Amino acid sequence: MDYEAALRAIFRRTDFERQPQPPYAERSYRLARMEELLAQLGNPQRSFAAVHVAGTKGKGSVTAMTEAILRAAGYRTGMYTSPHLHTFRERIQAQGRLIPEADVARLVERMAPILDARPEVTVFETITALAMCYFAEIGVQVGVFEVGMGGRLDATNVLHPLVSVITSISLDHVKVLGETVTAIAGEKAGIIKQGVPVVTAPQTPEALAVVRQIAAERDARLVEVGRDWRWRVRAVSADGQRLDVFRPGSEEAPEYADLHIPLLGMHQQENACVAVAAIEALKVGGTEVSADAVHRGLEAVWWPGRLEVLGRRPWVVVDGAHNVYSLERLLGALGALDGFRRLIVIVGIGVTHSPRDLLATLLPAADTVYATRSRHAKATPPEELAAISQELGRGAIVTQTPAQALSAALREAGPDDLVLATGSLFVVAEVREAWATRQGLPPPPSDRPGVY
Repeated sequence: MDYEAALRAIFRRTDFERQPQPPYAERSYRLARMEELLAQLGNPQRSFAAVHVAGTKGKGSVTAMTEAILRAAGYRTGMYTSPHLHTFRERIQAQGRLIPEADVARLVERMAPILDARPEVTVFETITALAMCYFAEIGVQVGVFEVGMGGRLDATNVLHPLVSVITSISLDHVKVLGETVTAIAGEKAGIIKQGVPVVTAPQTPEALAVVRQIAAERDARLVEVGRDWRWRVRAVSADGQRLDVFRPGSEEAPEYADLHIPLLGMHQQENACVAVAAIEALKVGGTEVSADAVHRGLEAVWWPGRLEVLGRRPWVVVDGAHNVYSLERLLGALGALDGFRRLIVIVGIGVTHSPRDLLATLLPAADTVYATRSRHAKATPPEELAAISQELGRGAIVTQTPAQALSAALREAGPDDLVLATGSLFVVAEVREAWATRQGLPPPPSDRPGVY
C-alpha cells in the first residue's frame, strides 16, 4: 500500500466532514466503537500522556501553543489537529514535523484487517486511531489532541488526559451540537474527566455555568482564565504581540513577563493565556516546564491560515473564520495592520456555517466582495453567496475559484489596501497555494486532488 492508496482507504469510509452530519447522538458517534477499535490495536493511547483541547474557537491555536511549549521544554511531543490546510499529514505531527507519507501507508496497511472487519468505523475515528498508533510507535511522551467536533462523543474522548482544556464556546455546528450556547457547552464540557483538572477560557455566563457544574460533578479542579490567570498586552504590531500573563495579585511582578507570540488578534492573547494556564496545571501534576520554555515555545509557535499575513503593500491576509463570533474578532484585529485604505474581501463559506449570518457580519466592513468556493464538497456555490449578498443590500462579484478571486482582488487593490480571504479554512488553503505560485515560492506540501 502506498500513501495515496492509504488515503483512499481512509476516506472511503463514512466521512462527517464531507457528508451530511447526523444529530450528535450515540447512534452515530459511539465512543464504545472507538474503544473497541483501539483495544484491537493494542490500546496505543495508553502509552503516552495527553492534553485534550475542546472549544468552539481557539482550540487549534491553544493546541499548537501547548505543544510548542512542551517541545521547547524537552518533551517528545505529538500533535493531533483537524482539518488540514494542504495535506492530510498536517493532522498528525511529531516534534513539529508532519507524519511521513511512508508511515501513513505502513500504519494504514497494518490496521487494514481490523478496519475491514469494522466497516462502521468513520474517517475521523480511523485518523484518530492512526495518530495514536503513530505516537505510541515513535515514543511520544505527551500528545496534545484537538477535539474534532463537540467533545462528549468525539473520537478523541477516549483519552484520559493529564489536563483538559476548553477554549471559548459560541454557536457553531448548531444543527449537530444544539441551537443554544448552553447545549453546545454541555457537549464541549463532555471531555471533563473524573478528577482530571480542567482549564477554561473566559466564557459567557451560560457556558461557564455548564462548565462549572460538570467540573464539580466530576471532582475536576477548575482553573478559569480571567479569574485565576489573566493577561495584559504590552505591544501589538504586524509581526506579533507581546503580553504578560499573571495570577491576580502578581500584576507588578508577572509570573510570565513579556511573552511574544507571532500570531495576530486579541483572541490570540486569550489563547496564549489559556495555554500557559494549561501548562501550569500540568506543572501542578508534576510535569516540569521552565519559564524559559514557555517563552521559547510561544515565540516559535506557527499556526498558518489564522490571521496570517502573506504580503504587504497591499496587505494580503488569510483567516479561516467560519462563524460570526470569530469573524467579528477577525475584523476587530485588522486594526493592527497599519493604515490600510480599502478592505477587499474574498469569501467562501461552507453550507453548514450559516452563510447569511456570516455575510451580514462581513459585508458592512468590506468595500468590495469576491464570492468564491473551495474544492470542498460542502462549499456554498458563489452564485448563492452573491444572491444572499444582494438580498442584504450589497453586491458581490462571483468568481469560481479562490485563485481567480485572488487575481481579481490584487488587480483591484492599491498599495494601501488590504485583501482578506476568509469564511473557510479550505478557501484559505487555496489562496495560500495561489499566493505561493504568484510569488514563485515553493508550494506547500499537498495531496493529489481526488484522493479524498
